[in-house]
Amino acid sequence: MEELQHFYTAQREKHQKELQQVKKRLGLLATFRLSVFVAFWFAIYLFWNATALVAIIPLLIALFLYLVNQFSNVKRHKKYLERLIAINTTELEILDRRYQDLPDGKEFLKPNHPYAQDLDLFGRGSFYQYANRTTLRQGWKVFSNLLLDGYPKDIAKKQEAIQELAKLSEWRQHFSALAGETQPKISPDVVSVWMKNHKSFMPKWGGIAPLIFTSLSILLIVLAFSGWVPESLILFWYVLGVGIVGRYAKKIIAFTARVSEAQDTIQQHQRLIYELEEHSFNSELLQEIQKKLEVKGERTSKILKRFSKNMTMLEQQYNLMISMFAQGLGLYSLYYAYKVESWIEKYGQDVEGWFSAIAQFDAYITLGTYAFNHPDHTYPSLVQGKTVLKAKEVGHPLVDPKKNVLNDFEIGKGRFCIVTGANMAGKSTFLRAVALQIVMANMGLPVLGKNVKYAPVRLLTSMRSSDSLADETSYFYAELKRLKYIVEELEKDDCFVVLDEILKGTNSVDKAEGSKKFVERLVRNGSTGMVATHDLSLCTLADQLPEVENRYFDAQIVNGELFFDYKFKEGVCQNMNASFLLKTMGIVD
Repeated sequence: MEELQHFYTAQREKHQKELQQVKKRLGLLATFRLSVFVAFWFAIYLFWNATALVAIIPLLIALFLYLVNQFSNVKRHKKYLERLIAINTTELEILDRRYQDLPDGKEFLKPNHPYAQDLDLFGRGSFYQYANRTTLRQGWKVFSNLLLDGYPKDIAKKQEAIQELAKLSEWRQHFSALAGETQPKISPDVVSVWMKNHKSFMPKWGGIAPLIFTSLSILLIVLAFSGWVPESLILFWYVLGVGIVGRYAKKIIAFTARVSEAQDTIQQHQRLIYELEEHSFNSELLQEIQKKLEVKGERTSKILKRFSKNMTMLEQQYNLMISMFAQGLGLYSLYYAYKVESWIEKYGQDVEGWFSAIAQFDAYITLGTYAFNHPDHTYPSLVQGKTVLKAKEVGHPLVDPKKNVLNDFEIGKGRFCIVTGANMAGKSTFLRAVALQIVMANMGLPVLGKNVKYAPVRLLTSMRSSDSLADETSYFYAELKRLKYIVEELEKDDCFVVLDEILKGTNSVDKAEGSKKFVERLVRNGSTGMVATHDLSLCTLADQLPEVENRYFDAQIVNGELFFDYKFKEGVCQNMNASFLLKTMGIVD
């Protein structure tokens, strides 16, 4: 923890010092720019009738434009440094357990998901809110999909990629700061769908005719000034050009407006793609994602840069000088609309893949940051055989490390663990810790534990059921639907099942009998899992079924005070605390 605080503090201070220098440079550039502007008008006043003005004015204009460009670049770098400072400030706040105001991803929660509803993956105080560092909107979605993907696959490749990114701490921040430079109004999904479905409207001669027309315009102007042709011919030619452009003007204007909306999104990805093209990765998964950015014969960043350049030129059609002269004499809008549309026709189908690759990098940078921030975590060793999960010092990563009590845990294939314990003794938290460990392991993340051995498995949970007035669903019926869903999923393949106090919506006798029969069915199916309960009668299954084992969390009343040690122990809990708590809180005598 101290090393991480030192790293992020040092990074923030480094960027703050550079920011101060950049602010001074901005001030100097602003002063120089103003001085050149004043000198420009002073030179016009002083040398109005002098031949020296011809040499001085272009020089001052060139210098002014240079200073404007430099000011823009330094200002962009200033904002980049401010984003880096914000990134490190956020990391320090999260280290202090202050992350509840960050995006919580609740829009990604799927109520009927195999486990998301039960494990606090989304919402305030969730794992998403704690771990997410994605900058792009589509990166949020990819990260949420990784959390929700319950099918374990390519875990070793994911681990390798995350381990590589975890070592690139400064590069990760650099990429995230670049990604945050703009916040496009139009999402990449909308842009890619539009480009794939765009129907061309420009004539095929749109790429060559404007060049010929411009050349003829120049020739006519030269001939007119030389007296070879009447000047009225230029006017006729100009009107002809305006008429040709006017024929397509309505479609060009609508097209320009649509593409302008997409330009910020394209430019943002162009910079990020260039950054990835400049970096070499060793892990197989990152190389596979990087290959999605490849285009034969040319770098994708240059292709996107060409789009931005042509689009910028097309937008200049609204410039007064362009409107007055370049349209009628050069078919300006026609030419650049054709150039942009030709680009879309050639590369529009590829844009979705490029956007997807960037989003995947954004999400895996989040995973790399999580691994870097948790040096106490362990990458699970993937095993086959009887062991499903075995680990020392298991804990929940969202619990404050200063208060987190770690426990050893081991469960074999086809084994079922019944966990009893007093209220607030730690049963539900431990079940969620084990379940989240499976989710994280399937993502390729390191988990809070040591010497972790894991046989990849799907996860199913039933820990929180709720009634619905809208669907006319009672609490009990909602829980039955959930248990039915679990049984159906178990028929497809092996799963790890986590249950917390099932059949809460019925009387105690009915609940005890129903719970026993349900667990018996799970055991007969060869399922692996855990169930937390207050019903001690369920523990008798361990005497009847060799696959069932009893574990508990204890509570002790010491000197009139309730004491929890949060230790995971063998056996059945004998100490319950409901009556004690009712008396202590003055609810009953």
